[in-house]
Amino acid sequence: MPNRKADPVAAARAATARLNAAAADISETTGNLTPRLAKLYTGIVHDVMREMGARDFTLPHTIHPITVAKRFAGPVFTLRGKVAKAEPHETLLAWTDFLSKAKSGHVVVIQANDSEVAHMGELSGETLARKGVPGVIVDGGTRDVEFLMEMGFPVHARYVTPRDVVGYWLAEGIDVPIRIGPVAINPGDYLLADRDGVVILPRADAAAIIAKAEAAIGTENKIRSAILGGMDPKEAYETYGKF
Repeated sequence: MPNRKADPVAAARAATARLNAAAADISETTGNLTPRLAKLYTGIVHDVMREMGARDFTLPHTIHPITVAKRFAGPVFTLRGKVAKAEPHETLLAWTDFLSKAKSGHVVVIQANDSEVAHMGELSGETLARKGVPGVIVDGGTRDVEFLMEMGFPVHARYVTPRDVVGYWLAEGIDVPIRIGPVAINPGDYLLADRDGVVILPRADAAAIIAKAEAAIGTENKIRSAILGGMDPKEAYETYGKF
Protein backbone atom coordinates (compact mmCIF):
# COMPACT_ATOMS: atom_id res chain seq x y z
CA MET A 1 0.00 0.00 0.00
CA PRO A 2 1.20 3.55 -0.59
CA ASN A 3 2.45 5.56 2.37
CA ARG A 4 -0.28 8.00 3.38
CA LYS A 5 0.10 10.97 5.72
CA ALA A 6 -3.22 12.64 4.98
CA ASP A 7 -5.91 12.81 7.63
CA PRO A 8 -8.11 9.75 6.94
CA VAL A 9 -11.24 11.56 8.16
CA ALA A 10 -10.64 14.47 5.79
CA ALA A 11 -9.89 12.04 2.98
CA ALA A 12 -13.11 10.16 3.65
CA ARG A 13 -15.16 13.37 3.63
CA ALA A 14 -13.59 14.52 0.38
CA ALA A 15 -14.17 11.13 -1.22
CA THR A 16 -17.79 11.07 -0.07
CA ALA A 17 -18.33 14.51 -1.58
CA ARG A 18 -16.95 13.26 -4.89
CA LEU A 19 -19.18 10.19 -4.81
CA ASN A 20 -22.25 12.28 -4.03
CA ALA A 21 -21.47 14.69 -6.84
CA ALA A 22 -21.07 11.83 -9.29
CA ALA A 23 -24.28 10.21 -8.09
CA ALA A 24 -26.22 13.41 -8.74
CA ASP A 25 -26.17 12.70 -12.47
CA ILE A 26 -27.08 9.02 -12.25
CA SER A 27 -30.81 9.54 -12.80
CA GLU A 28 -30.10 11.40 -16.03
CA THR A 29 -27.66 8.71 -17.19
CA THR A 30 -29.69 5.60 -16.41
CA GLY A 31 -33.31 6.73 -16.49
CA ASN A 32 -35.71 6.71 -13.56
CA LEU A 33 -35.32 3.07 -12.51
CA THR A 34 -32.08 3.45 -10.56
CA PRO A 35 -33.37 5.96 -7.96
CA ARG A 36 -36.49 3.87 -7.42
CA LEU A 37 -34.54 0.62 -7.14
CA ALA A 38 -32.09 2.21 -4.70
CA LYS A 39 -34.97 2.89 -2.29
CA LEU A 40 -35.79 -0.82 -2.10
CA TYR A 41 -33.94 -3.64 -0.36
CA THR A 42 -32.82 -7.03 -1.61
CA GLY A 43 -35.22 -9.01 0.58
CA ILE A 44 -38.36 -7.44 -0.87
CA VAL A 45 -37.02 -7.64 -4.43
CA HIS A 46 -36.16 -11.30 -3.91
CA ASP A 47 -39.65 -12.08 -2.63
CA VAL A 48 -41.32 -10.29 -5.53
CA MET A 49 -39.15 -12.03 -8.13
CA ARG A 50 -39.79 -15.41 -6.52
CA GLU A 51 -43.54 -14.77 -6.66
CA MET A 52 -43.17 -13.78 -10.33
CA GLY A 53 -41.61 -17.18 -11.03
CA ALA A 54 -38.03 -16.01 -11.54
CA ARG A 55 -35.15 -18.35 -10.73
CA ASP A 56 -31.40 -17.94 -10.25
CA PHE A 57 -31.26 -14.19 -9.69
CA THR A 58 -29.51 -14.00 -6.28
CA LEU A 59 -25.70 -14.01 -6.33
CA PRO A 60 -23.94 -16.60 -4.12
CA HIS A 61 -23.80 -15.67 -0.44
CA THR A 62 -20.02 -16.02 -0.54
CA ILE A 63 -19.98 -12.61 -2.26
CA HIS A 64 -20.44 -10.11 0.54
CA PRO A 65 -19.59 -6.50 1.51
CA ILE A 66 -15.85 -6.09 2.08
CA THR A 67 -15.45 -2.32 2.35
CA VAL A 68 -18.58 -0.38 3.29
CA ALA A 69 -21.94 -2.10 3.65
CA LYS A 70 -24.25 0.40 2.04
CA ARG A 71 -27.04 0.00 -0.46
CA PHE A 72 -26.36 0.75 -4.12
CA ALA A 73 -28.11 0.07 -7.40
CA GLY A 74 -27.91 0.60 -11.12
CA PRO A 75 -27.65 -1.06 -14.50
CA VAL A 76 -24.81 -3.52 -14.90
CA PHE A 77 -21.49 -2.97 -16.68
CA THR A 78 -19.67 -6.30 -16.87
CA LEU A 79 -16.11 -7.55 -17.06
CA ARG A 80 -14.95 -11.12 -17.67
CA GLY A 81 -11.36 -12.17 -17.12
CA LYS A 82 -9.12 -15.21 -16.98
CA VAL A 83 -5.88 -16.44 -15.49
CA ALA A 84 -3.20 -15.85 -18.13
CA LYS A 85 0.59 -15.78 -17.89
CA ALA A 86 0.74 -12.50 -19.78
CA GLU A 87 3.33 -9.75 -19.71
CA PRO A 88 2.76 -7.11 -17.00
CA HIS A 89 2.24 -4.46 -19.69
CA GLU A 90 -0.44 -6.58 -21.37
CA THR A 91 -2.36 -7.17 -18.15
CA LEU A 92 -2.27 -3.51 -17.14
CA LEU A 93 -3.17 -2.29 -20.62
CA ALA A 94 -6.24 -4.54 -20.65
CA TRP A 95 -7.18 -3.48 -17.12
CA THR A 96 -6.92 0.25 -17.77
CA ASP A 97 -8.89 -0.19 -21.00
CA PHE A 98 -11.72 -1.63 -18.91
CA LEU A 99 -11.52 1.29 -16.46
CA SER A 100 -11.64 3.75 -19.35
CA LYS A 101 -14.81 2.15 -20.73
CA ALA A 102 -16.75 1.86 -17.46
CA LYS A 103 -20.04 3.80 -17.63
CA SER A 104 -21.28 6.42 -15.21
CA GLY A 105 -24.18 5.25 -13.06
CA HIS A 106 -23.50 1.59 -13.85
CA VAL A 107 -22.51 -1.03 -11.28
CA VAL A 108 -19.35 -2.89 -12.28
CA VAL A 109 -19.74 -6.68 -12.04
CA ILE A 110 -16.66 -8.86 -12.55
CA GLN A 111 -16.61 -12.56 -13.39
CA ALA A 112 -12.99 -13.21 -12.46
CA ASN A 113 -12.75 -16.97 -13.03
CA ASP A 114 -10.03 -16.87 -10.38
CA SER A 115 -9.55 -17.30 -6.63
CA GLU A 116 -6.00 -16.08 -6.11
CA VAL A 117 -5.56 -12.35 -6.81
CA ALA A 118 -7.35 -9.06 -6.16
CA HIS A 119 -9.49 -7.79 -9.02
CA MET A 120 -10.19 -4.42 -7.41
CA GLY A 121 -8.08 -1.95 -5.44
CA GLU A 122 -7.67 1.66 -4.41
CA LEU A 123 -6.58 3.30 -7.65
CA SER A 124 -9.21 1.43 -9.63
CA GLY A 125 -11.83 2.33 -7.03
CA GLU A 126 -10.82 6.00 -7.19
CA THR A 127 -11.08 5.91 -10.97
CA LEU A 128 -14.50 4.28 -11.00
CA ALA A 129 -15.86 6.53 -8.25
CA ARG A 130 -14.82 9.62 -10.18
CA LYS A 131 -16.63 8.24 -13.22
CA GLY A 132 -19.86 7.89 -11.25
CA VAL A 133 -19.79 4.14 -10.68
CA PRO A 134 -21.79 3.52 -7.47
CA GLY A 135 -20.09 0.23 -6.53
CA VAL A 136 -18.37 -2.97 -7.62
CA ILE A 137 -19.33 -6.64 -7.36
CA VAL A 138 -16.42 -9.08 -7.78
CA ASP A 139 -16.70 -12.85 -7.99
CA GLY A 140 -13.10 -12.81 -6.85
CA GLY A 141 -10.91 -10.68 -4.61
CA THR A 142 -10.10 -7.13 -3.63
CA ARG A 143 -7.30 -5.32 -1.80
CA ASP A 144 -6.51 -1.85 -0.37
CA VAL A 145 -9.54 -2.31 1.84
CA GLU A 146 -8.69 0.47 4.29
CA PHE A 147 -8.35 3.03 1.52
CA LEU A 148 -11.56 1.90 -0.17
CA MET A 149 -13.31 2.22 3.20
CA GLU A 150 -11.94 5.75 3.63
CA MET A 151 -13.37 6.58 0.22
CA GLY A 152 -16.74 5.14 1.17
CA PHE A 153 -16.64 3.07 -2.00
CA PRO A 154 -18.61 -0.20 -1.75
CA VAL A 155 -17.02 -3.41 -2.99
CA HIS A 156 -18.61 -6.84 -2.59
CA ALA A 157 -16.20 -9.73 -3.13
CA ARG A 158 -15.38 -13.27 -2.00
CA TYR A 159 -12.02 -12.62 -0.36
CA VAL A 160 -9.20 -10.17 0.36
CA THR A 161 -5.56 -10.49 -0.69
CA PRO A 162 -2.65 -8.08 -1.33
CA ARG A 163 -1.75 -9.95 -4.52
CA ASP A 164 -2.58 -8.04 -7.72
CA VAL A 165 -3.39 -9.05 -11.31
CA VAL A 166 -0.06 -8.01 -12.87
CA GLY A 167 1.38 -10.78 -15.03
CA TYR A 168 -1.25 -13.25 -13.84
CA TRP A 169 -4.81 -12.25 -14.75
CA LEU A 170 -6.17 -10.73 -17.94
CA ALA A 171 -9.37 -8.78 -18.59
CA GLU A 172 -10.75 -10.29 -21.79
CA GLY A 173 -14.41 -9.37 -22.15
CA ILE A 174 -15.85 -5.90 -21.51
CA ASP A 175 -19.62 -5.35 -21.26
CA VAL A 176 -20.39 -8.91 -22.33
CA PRO A 177 -22.78 -11.55 -20.93
CA ILE A 178 -21.31 -13.22 -17.83
CA ARG A 179 -22.31 -15.81 -15.24
CA ILE A 180 -21.70 -15.80 -11.49
CA GLY A 181 -22.73 -19.04 -9.83
CA PRO A 182 -26.10 -19.96 -11.35
CA VAL A 183 -26.93 -16.36 -12.27
CA ALA A 184 -26.72 -15.20 -15.89
CA ILE A 185 -25.98 -11.47 -16.10
CA ASN A 186 -26.28 -9.33 -19.21
CA PRO A 187 -25.08 -5.78 -19.77
CA GLY A 188 -27.91 -3.41 -18.92
CA ASP A 189 -29.58 -5.74 -16.42
CA TYR A 190 -30.27 -4.00 -13.11
CA LEU A 191 -28.60 -4.81 -9.80
CA LEU A 192 -29.39 -4.05 -6.18
CA ALA A 193 -26.84 -4.68 -3.42
CA ASP A 194 -27.07 -4.22 0.34
CA ARG A 195 -25.90 -5.93 3.54
CA ASP A 196 -27.97 -9.01 2.73
CA GLY A 197 -26.46 -9.66 -0.69
CA VAL A 198 -27.00 -8.95 -4.37
CA VAL A 199 -29.98 -9.50 -6.69
CA ILE A 200 -30.04 -9.18 -10.48
CA LEU A 201 -33.13 -7.87 -12.28
CA PRO A 202 -33.34 -8.71 -16.00
CA ARG A 203 -33.54 -5.49 -17.95
CA ALA A 204 -36.80 -6.41 -19.68
CA ASP A 205 -38.53 -7.11 -16.35
CA ALA A 206 -36.90 -4.47 -14.14
CA ALA A 207 -39.68 -1.88 -14.32
CA ALA A 208 -42.38 -4.42 -13.44
CA ILE A 209 -40.30 -5.90 -10.61
CA ILE A 210 -39.63 -2.48 -9.10
CA ALA A 211 -43.30 -1.48 -9.27
CA LYS A 212 -44.38 -4.71 -7.58
CA ALA A 213 -41.69 -4.31 -4.90
CA GLU A 214 -42.85 -0.77 -4.17
CA ALA A 215 -46.39 -2.06 -3.71
CA ALA A 216 -45.14 -4.93 -1.54
CA ILE A 217 -43.42 -2.47 0.79
CA GLY A 218 -46.77 -0.77 1.29
CA THR A 219 -48.29 -4.10 2.32
CA GLU A 220 -45.35 -4.83 4.63
CA ASN A 221 -45.89 -1.48 6.33
CA LYS A 222 -49.53 -2.39 6.99
CA ILE A 223 -48.49 -5.76 8.46
CA ARG A 224 -45.88 -4.08 10.64
CA SER A 225 -48.41 -1.60 11.96
CA ALA A 226 -50.87 -4.40 12.66
CA ILE A 227 -48.28 -6.47 14.55
CA LEU A 228 -47.15 -3.46 16.57
CA GLY A 229 -50.81 -2.79 17.31
CA GLY A 230 -51.17 -6.25 18.83
CA MET A 231 -52.54 -8.33 15.95
CA ASP A 232 -51.71 -12.04 16.11
CA PRO A 233 -49.11 -12.98 13.44
CA LYS A 234 -51.29 -15.73 12.00
CA GLU A 235 -54.21 -13.33 11.78
CA ALA A 236 -51.94 -10.79 10.09
CA TYR A 237 -50.89 -13.37 7.52
CA GLU A 238 -54.48 -14.41 6.85
CA THR A 239 -55.51 -10.76 6.55
CA TYR A 240 -52.78 -9.56 4.23
CA GLY A 241 -51.62 -12.77 2.55
CA LYS A 242 -47.98 -12.07 3.36
CA PHE A 243 -45.56 -12.21 6.25
